[in-house]
Amino acid sequence: MAKNDKATSASSTIALNKKARHDFMLEERLEAGLELEGWEVKSLRAGKVQIRDSYILLKDNEAWLFGALITPLPTASTHISPEPQRNRKLLLHRKELNRLYGAVERKGYSLIPTAMYWKRGRAKLEIALAKGKKAHDKRETEKERDWNRQKQRLLKNN
Repeated sequence: MAKNDKATSASSTIALNKKARHDFMLEERLEAGLELEGWEVKSLRAGKVQIRDSYILLKDNEAWLFGALITPLPTASTHISPEPQRNRKLLLHRKELNRLYGAVERKGYSLIPTAMYWKRGRAKLEIALAKGKKAHDKRETEKERDWNRQKQRLLKNN
């Protein structure tokens, strides 16, 4: 029994960071695993996650996700006290970590989470090497987007 790839890819997305494309110029994207607790996985399956204001820091040769909000379900176990905004460790290969260290330290990039999704039953986080946009860059991007929309309307009408 083969599954339809489009149906599984559409439902596999847990959360998107739409603000990242507005605030940063995204250059390189990587996939990282997440070290999660059981109640966090249940909350992810219910879609109770927000990664809009989160960021990634590299310290002690490890990558950490800060600021991601995973809201605990009311049916969470009673013998644990869930911490919604705890720091979560990212699982990356050593070569990837070394390359990210070089880019962040020497070139002034930031690491931003752009999407969270399921892949073969595991939660994955898409992270991007990004440079912050200035206000004039944001205005320029908006002008370009408006011009492209206008072009499409003109082409459609003709």
